[in-house]
Amino acid sequence: MPIESNPSRPLTVAVVGATGLVGRTMIQILSERGLHVGELRPLASRAEGRTVRFAGRDWPVQVATPEAFEGVDIALFSAGGGTSALLAPEAAGRGAVVVDNSSQWRMDPAVPLVVVGVNDVDAAEHEGPLAGAYAGLHAARTEHALLAGGDMPDLQTAVLMELLRVAAEAPADAVVLQDAERVRPLPCVLRVGPATEAAHALLHDGHRRLRDLLDALRTAVVDEPTWRALDPDRRGLFDVDEPSDNLG
Repeated sequence: MPIESNPSRPLTVAVVGATGLVGRTMIQILSERGLHVGELRPLASRAEGRTVRFAGRDWPVQVATPEAFEGVDIALFSAGGGTSALLAPEAAGRGAVVVDNSSQWRMDPAVPLVVVGVNDVDAAEHEGPLAGAYAGLHAARTEHALLAGGDMPDLQTAVLMELLRVAAEAPADAVVLQDAERVRPLPCVLRVGPATEAAHALLHDGHRRLRDLLDALRTAVVDEPTWRALDPDRRGLFDVDEPSDNLG
């Protein structure tokens, strides 16, 4: 998600370490830059009734937990490498753009080290489906992860359950749907360990496509007759790219 100075909708911004000196400075800069913030979510290791002043009001400090990043667009971290290691993947896995000023990710080739005004483009180069999948995989705490598009509102539970069933039984690291002469990259189920390692290596080599990840893994397929019996109208594969797509 590109960060614009004046986006069309208000952003929800979380600041981890909001009560520290650097965190308070981040919040001050947010105010000075005029970023369109609809909700500020100050996070810290302890809350205890504390508040942070921003945009003319006091915002209650919340305890920094994985659940605190639900609905967050941008997460700014200034709470040390240990906190970043634990919570940055959780924030990214929930869809947030994460900016971390610790040294935790400095040597990770899948995470860009960006200096504003010098190599801003490196941040944009790490966008894309593969980067999003890697963030989710990195945050996963289960053996398998189910990947689906946010623009696929009619995913059928029975089809997803079939993908998970095959993943549990097949000696494969990815399970996808066969659709005519090709396979669909989404929805799919990935074995977290091998998929995370493969995604990390692919990002390091400059890959951005989810299909590149699937090509690198042992893949099993759910054949079309099987999943079509569970979703005869193919509603689960319907993409919503514009509001009008969701009409009717």
